[in-house]
Amino acid sequence: MENILTKEEIDALLSAVFEGKIDPEKELSKESGGVSNYNLFSSDSSKGYIPNLDIIYDNFIRYNRASLSNRLRKIVEIKKGGARAFKFDDFLQTLPSPVCLAIYKIDPLKGAAMIAFDSTLVFAIVDAILGGTGTPKIPENNRSFTSIELRLVEKIVKDMLADMEKAWAPLHQTHMSMLKMEINPRMVSIVPPDYMVITMSLQIQIEETVGNLAFVLPYMTIDPIRDKLKAGAQFDMMAVDPRWSYRLSEELLEAPLEISVEMGHAQITLADLLHLTPGDTVMLDNVRSGNELMITVGGVGKLLGLPGVRGGNKAVQVTKLVERGG
Repeated sequence: MENILTKEEIDALLSAVFEGKIDPEKELSKESGGVSNYNLFSSDSSKGYIPNLDIIYDNFIRYNRASLSNRLRKIVEIKKGGARAFKFDDFLQTLPSPVCLAIYKIDPLKGAAMIAFDSTLVFAIVDAILGGTGTPKIPENNRSFTSIELRLVEKIVKDMLADMEKAWAPLHQTHMSMLKMEINPRMVSIVPPDYMVITMSLQIQIEETVGNLAFVLPYMTIDPIRDKLKAGAQFDMMAVDPRWSYRLSEELLEAPLEISVEMGHAQITLADLLHLTPGDTVMLDNVRSGNELMITVGGVGKLLGLPGVRGGNKAVQVTKLVERGG
């Protein structure tokens, strides 16, 4: 049965309400359950954290350090900054003026991404490509970039996209293509203003000049492969440094191996083996003239050959390779 208040309990309750001891609205809210605040952007992505995404940038730095040095013919150092998350419109507000923006597509992922170059880096690249002194003169009037300067930077961007494809390859096969170069942030709209983007800042030093760039990746672009990124515990092991691979192969070619020729085989009993004495003869099979002998490398049969003598030394002439599965 329902609990029914007595007359005395009703009088006490009304008295508490009139005296302000009880707030009916608060009591009703307690009964119906409280409301908790929830920030739609409070996920890991809003903190700039995407599992294993930093490994992709580490691989990119390893590739691009070599390709950028070759392109500019100067010593280039690249340092990774921090990853941060912004609403796209908030990120545009942080860009310096002037700024060079490269918009590119990542197939088969949806949407577009962006690379932002500050003016110092742009003029350092132009100076290096055109054979300057290595200490570019930065205009003091914050002038916009010319079409020639943008064209030169575009070549660098295409090299970067090729290196980024290699960096992404162990995780997800992609094809990255340039869409356009832009100098006015108001003309860029890779995602709506309120959408989240993940940025990664890089510091690039070309000899004595230090400039900055930022990769801008919409969260909606990488969301379909988020599970792959989470599961990429061995992702770093899959990325191969080409210089390390080359050195390893060179060292392997110099590794010493033991090669031997089997003249034949014989089977005897343990009793016969125990009774062998000096002067006894063990008859081997496969020692007839013209029979091919097995040549082993490291104990594994690899070649066949014919026995003979060359230069007063016993020798074997290789006749064929031994075909084995695998």
